[in-house]
Amino acid sequence: MFTLIFLFLLLNIPLLVADFIHPRCFWKMKRNENKDRNQGTGCTFVIHAVQQPVEKEYFSHILNIQTQTENRKYALALAFSINEINRNPDLLPNMSLIFKFSAHNCVWESEIMNLMLLSLQNYDIFPNYLCKEYTKCAMALTNLNWATTVTLYTILNNIISEQFLQITYGPFHPVLSDHEKFPYLHQMASDHTSLALALVSFIIHFGWNWVGLVISDSDQGIQFLSYLRREMEKYTVCFAFVNMIPVNMNLYMSRAEVYYNQIMTSSTNVVIIYGDTDSTLAVSFRMWESLGIQRLWITTSQWDVSPRMKDFTFGNKYGTFDFQQHNSEISGFKNFVQTLNSVKYPDDYLVELEWMHFNCEVSASKCKTLKNCSSNHSLEWLMVHTFDMAFIEKSYYIYNAVYAFAHALHQFTFQKFDNLPKDNGKEHNYSCKKGLGLRVKIGMFSPYLPNGQQVHLSEVIIKWTKGSTQVPTSVCSADCGPGSRKFGMDGMAACCFHCKPCPENEISNETNVDNCAQCPEDQYANTEQNHCIHKAVVFLNYEEPLGMALSLFSLCFSAFTTVILGVIVKHHNTPIVKANNRTLTYILLISLIFCFLCPLLFIGHPNSVTCILQQITFGVVFTVALSTVLAKTIVVVLAFKITASQRMMKYFLVSGASNYIILICTLIQVIVCAVWLGASPPSVDIDAQSEHGHIIIVCHKGSVNAFYSILGYLALLSFGSFTLAFLSRNLPGAFNEAKSITFSMLVFCSVWVTFIPVYHSTKGKVMVAVEIFSTLASSAGMLGCIFVSKCYTILFRPDRNSVEMTRVKSSFHARVS
Repeated sequence: MFTLIFLFLLLNIPLLVADFIHPRCFWKMKRNENKDRNQGTGCTFVIHAVQQPVEKEYFSHILNIQTQTENRKYALALAFSINEINRNPDLLPNMSLIFKFSAHNCVWESEIMNLMLLSLQNYDIFPNYLCKEYTKCAMALTNLNWATTVTLYTILNNIISEQFLQITYGPFHPVLSDHEKFPYLHQMASDHTSLALALVSFIIHFGWNWVGLVISDSDQGIQFLSYLRREMEKYTVCFAFVNMIPVNMNLYMSRAEVYYNQIMTSSTNVVIIYGDTDSTLAVSFRMWESLGIQRLWITTSQWDVSPRMKDFTFGNKYGTFDFQQHNSEISGFKNFVQTLNSVKYPDDYLVELEWMHFNCEVSASKCKTLKNCSSNHSLEWLMVHTFDMAFIEKSYYIYNAVYAFAHALHQFTFQKFDNLPKDNGKEHNYSCKKGLGLRVKIGMFSPYLPNGQQVHLSEVIIKWTKGSTQVPTSVCSADCGPGSRKFGMDGMAACCFHCKPCPENEISNETNVDNCAQCPEDQYANTEQNHCIHKAVVFLNYEEPLGMALSLFSLCFSAFTTVILGVIVKHHNTPIVKANNRTLTYILLISLIFCFLCPLLFIGHPNSVTCILQQITFGVVFTVALSTVLAKTIVVVLAFKITASQRMMKYFLVSGASNYIILICTLIQVIVCAVWLGASPPSVDIDAQSEHGHIIIVCHKGSVNAFYSILGYLALLSFGSFTLAFLSRNLPGAFNEAKSITFSMLVFCSVWVTFIPVYHSTKGKVMVAVEIFSTLASSAGMLGCIFVSKCYTILFRPDRNSVEMTRVKSSFHARVS
């Protein structure tokens, strides 16, 4: 505490220097301070009605009363309001309102109470008895603290009159709003519920969420704290500290250093001040400013933050914002003041009246410029910067109070209910003014507008630190940018948090989000995790090289097979064609053409139809091809094993009954496929999880057991053909196909045995490509092993494709056997 006192005295040394260098300017400042100590900030007026005309000149003495300019403004506002009513023929006809004004109207509350007690002791007034008639038509207009207001109300209603109307134009206090206890006491100011919302909206507008609060430790301060806390919780604004300044001076002095340290050690740059201006809170505020605490102060209009109240040596680099209820402009007020006397007051006289609203000592340079504070040049400069005849907040309350009283008196006197005011002008709109250098209105708040549009500020006229337009920050933790989320700190306010990156495949595209959002199935998070990107759809298509190559192979092999079929058909009467059952040869070649074309169903965007056709076509076509090979093998075996007595076997070979083998084998496969389609048919499978950033679209087999049943059945046919062909490889015959069939089935089985592990180790379009490759490879194996050598013989060695050569080969095989 001694440290603070020493520092306070040390910082006041420049004031003594200023007193020595510029005594005139310093005298102005000291005169303000002396008047502030000797006079209150509000006045008490008693208004009553008389049945006689009252001219405007009745109020001319107000300009001659030696009192604060602020108090003179209240009196002038009251005189202007009463003069308007007196000149209105429709309001209180044949009656006039008057009031008396002197320096005693604006003395401290204690002096008012002393005067009241002295009047009682001197029998100037008697309890509940007053001979003057105007007491029933009188009203007290006060601006006292709530305790003195209650005391005055008690005296007025218990000593002077039982129904003495009292209206306050000072700050709202919840104690005085109890109409059961105070039926004849009314407050012009509204409660500060909207003020709390205005403050929070203002704070949010500048992106602040970490503010300090200094309030009086009183019922009014506690209620405002509850209002403010409720609004702050809605918008996640937090208190860095809450200083509740005790009303008792001794208690405050014992804790002053604690309050000072709490502000100095706090990381917030914004502090809200709320409370009475004639309390220990005001002492704290003046001391903190004198000690050079650099904070941005936010107050209400009852705190005079104009430069005249600040020592020019202790400038706050941030300045001060104050909120006051928005008041409509009242026309005619300036003209009323100028014409109040018979000699019209010029503008420079009004500037002199307004002089106390400007601090000529705001800086040493300006003080030098304005050494002669009464010069015409100085007055012109002041008129541009300081003079404003608009009503201040309390003056507007006085204006509304007088009109409310006049209408009520009119109703009571004349029993007329027309032309009564619908309201008393209590608007919950707040104007915000910044007290840095000059008091300037910078914006307005209205709770009736939609969220986000309630605050309107002219930010271009706001000058922050040393003329900068950069908004100061006041946050507990730096914002968590897009791609991260907030992670609360244990034991700390909600505004204090750590930032953590969003989990995988989750994003946040706003700042300070609590939870990241999961990207949809068809999207994935980008590297910064601030937005989702549509996944690339992956399937084997014709445009990519792999799909193009496979489709080209498929078409080329099918074309090549067609050529071979044409060669066989053209030379169908040659021995090499006739010796191997032309019908089975045609069926095998046609089925191989479809086997080569079958992969085309696997290429392109899968859909329900192609998924079904892929597997069914593959199973049926390959079954036809393998059953044809099996039939050819059986024909070869039977051709060399039957004897002359085995007529049934001969009939089987001659009648073409071998074709029934193909039909029966194919029918079995068709039944298996039908069961597959009925139980669990193939369908489109969209896999968005296996590969990052991609959606893999393939045909799901449906029933895996049915798929492997088809493969197993094909393996059975190929193994049967291989076994029979291998056993008959050494049978005599000029064009025995047993060896060719043996090799073709060996290739076929090798391909599909290799297919199974490779198929299960791949995914997506690679898996589809493996199935296509197996189909092409197995088909090409059968085509090459069985038919390439025959075509070579037909086209390039016709000498071997003759009856004589057939007989030579047959006799040779007979001798060998």
